[in-house]
Amino acid sequence: MSMVTLPGLKELIESISRDRNLPRLAVQSAIREALLKGYERYRRAQNLERKQFDEDYFENFEVELDIEGEGFRVLSTKTIVEEVNNTDHQISLEEVQQVAPEAQLGDSVVLDVTPDQGEFGRMAAMQTKQVLAQKLRDQQRQMVQEEFQDLEGTVLQARVLRFERQSVVLAVTSNFGQPEVEAELPKREQLPNDNYRANATFKVYLKKVSQGQQRGPQLLVSRADAGLVVYLFANEVPEIEDEVVRIVAVAREANPPSRYVGPRTKIAVDTLDRDVDPVGACIGARGSRIQVVVNELRGEKIDVIRWSPDPATYIANALSPARIDEVRLMDPESRQTHVLVAEDQLSLAIGKEGQNVRLAARLTGWKIDIKDKAKYDYAGEDAKFAAVRTKYQSEQSEEDDLEYEEEFEDENQDELEEDDSFDNNDDE
Repeated sequence: MSMVTLPGLKELIESISRDRNLPRLAVQSAIREALLKGYERYRRAQNLERKQFDEDYFENFEVELDIEGEGFRVLSTKTIVEEVNNTDHQISLEEVQQVAPEAQLGDSVVLDVTPDQGEFGRMAAMQTKQVLAQKLRDQQRQMVQEEFQDLEGTVLQARVLRFERQSVVLAVTSNFGQPEVEAELPKREQLPNDNYRANATFKVYLKKVSQGQQRGPQLLVSRADAGLVVYLFANEVPEIEDEVVRIVAVAREANPPSRYVGPRTKIAVDTLDRDVDPVGACIGARGSRIQVVVNELRGEKIDVIRWSPDPATYIANALSPARIDEVRLMDPESRQTHVLVAEDQLSLAIGKEGQNVRLAARLTGWKIDIKDKAKYDYAGEDAKFAAVRTKYQSEQSEEDDLEYEEEFEDENQDELEEDDSFDNNDDE
C-alpha cells in the first residue's frame, strides 16, 4: 500500500497532546479529519472532468494514520456493482472477482486511493493545517464543556491572567486534577473594591459554560452574583452546611447605580431548631464568621436578618438596622406596604440613595413605602387604598360578567346547533 510520509508525525502528536492537554487519541482524530479535508481539497483541485462534488461526496473516504511509519493513507469504501457509474463510490464485480472470487453484488470493499507524495500539493497542505487548528480548538472546547458543565452554580478558585477591554481573563481549575482553563469576568460581574492585578487570586461564581464556537473563554464567572455570598456563608457556617440553618433569600447590590454608595447584601436566614439562633450562627463569636465573608468580598456591607412567615415581621427585620415602629400591609394582593418610623429613623430606613429600602423590597418581594409616623394620616391612607380596591374589584366583576355572558352565548349556540341537528333527523 502507498503512503504519504509525514516526518515528525509521532513527535507532533506528543507535542500537541502535551501543550494543549488533549489525549493522544483526540489529537490523532483531529489530524485524520484535517488530512481528509486536505485530500478533499486536493481532489477538487485535480478535478479535470469538472464534475460537482456534493457535501457528502467524500463520506466514504477515510484517513488511516501510520504513527510508527510517520505517514498516512487514504482509503475509500466502494460498493460492488454490475456497471460502474461513479468510480469513487463503486467498483465492478468483474474487477473484484479477479482477486476475490467469492465477492457478490452489493458487497463493500476498502481500497487504497492514496495520492502520490508529490501530488498532495501545497494548497492541500495549507487546508490541512487550517482545519487541524480548528479541530484542535473544537476538541479543547468540548473537553472544557464536559469538565465544567456540572460545576455551573458553584464557586471556583481563580487567578488573574490578563485584561481584555473591560473584562478580566482568569485561570480557573475544576479541582479534578486538570490544568487551568481560561474564564471571563466581565465588567458588570466585577466588584468595585477588587484589585485585579496580575496573579491576584479570587473566589468566583461559575455562571455559565458556553457551548458555541465563539472566540475567547467559554466560562463566564462572576464576583457580583448572590450565589457567591451563599457559598461563602455555607463554607464558613457549619450550621448551614449541616442544614440546621437555611438561607431563605438573598438580595445583593454588588454594583450600586451611584459611586457614592458601596456594595451591600441582605441575607435572610431561618432554622427549625429552637435552640439555635440563625443570625448569631452566621455572624459568629465577635463577628468572626461574617468577617471572613466580608474580607473575601473586599469590605462589602452584609446584613443578616431573621426570616419570618409573618410578612410584617419579615419586612421590619429586612429594614435593619433601622428601628421600625409599625408595618401596615395595605394591599396583600399587590403586596404593597407602608412602614412607619420615627423621624430620626427615616434616613436610616431608606438608606443612602434608597439602597436599604431597595434591598429590603427585593428580599421580601413587597413594595415598601417608608413614612414618617408623626405625619402619617391613617384615615386618609386607608380611604385611598379602599377606593383603589373598590375600583379594582369593580373592574374585576365587570370582566367576570363579560366572561360569563360569552360562556352563556356559547352554550346557547351549542344548544341551537344540537336542536337543528335533532330536527333534521326527524325530517328524515
